[in-house]
Amino acid sequence: MDIPRHSTSSAAEKLRFTKMHGIGNDYVYIDCTNGAPSNPESLSILLSDRHKGVGGDGIILICPSERADFKMRIFNADGSEAKMCGNGSRCVGKYVYDNGHTDKLDLTLETLSGVKYLTLHPGPDGLIATVTVDMGAPCLLPASIPVVAESNIEIPVEISGTKLKVTAVSMGNPHGVIFVKDLDKTDIHSLGRQLETHPMWPDRANIEFAQIINRKEIRMRVWERGSGETQACGTGACATAVAASLLGLADNEDVTIHLLGGDLSITRDKSTGNVLMTGPATTVFNGEMELPEGLL
Repeated sequence: MDIPRHSTSSAAEKLRFTKMHGIGNDYVYIDCTNGAPSNPESLSILLSDRHKGVGGDGIILICPSERADFKMRIFNADGSEAKMCGNGSRCVGKYVYDNGHTDKLDLTLETLSGVKYLTLHPGPDGLIATVTVDMGAPCLLPASIPVVAESNIEIPVEISGTKLKVTAVSMGNPHGVIFVKDLDKTDIHSLGRQLETHPMWPDRANIEFAQIINRKEIRMRVWERGSGETQACGTGACATAVAASLLGLADNEDVTIHLLGGDLSITRDKSTGNVLMTGPATTVFNGEMELPEGLL
């Protein structure tokens, strides 16, 4: 195995990494094209710590693939493995192009929720500025999301005396979307924490709180499964746009989702029904971190 590391004079080793974010949804990216760490779960818990580690919503491993151009594995801040990350997939596209792993502007990316299709858009400096990801078709069948309910639309739930209506959507991972009148007066942390682990979700879920501005604009905050509130969630933005369309609250095409970290453009492909997400990808810095023995 030859992951980007080197030994120090002590028993510790240093890991080379790249910090990146998609509109504030930040991860520590590790180039694993020549080998992967043996304990990514513990590594993610350590690196994600914003006081004792690098800081982030988790780690993303960029790996070779037998099914696609590249493969990504996503580990949340609590060490659990996620199936898909929309913001992360854009950053992977930027990383592999900017670092010379490919010269293709149309890429396939293997994830635990299937192969995704990326279109890379270079900026004036020749580096990738934005990426469009074909996220595939949303899953609306309760058993497949999965959610314990007869219908995925406006499932009634009561949390600490607050009555809510949750619309369940899977974009390769489970989401519960709740439309509220005033996002600023919604207790995101308390409700999100309880809803993530509610018995209605066999595998837990990402929880989105959304406020309709008009038929083409939605404000959203997200409580991510395994990470807590984050600045943005690409799959969550897609799920919110789908839910808004299902409920007749927004148009089916060209919806802008305003998140804490920035904006994402969500549209539906008329011919396939797939959800297309476009947004920026940003490299913050490259670095090294000394790790305890055994994490690599």
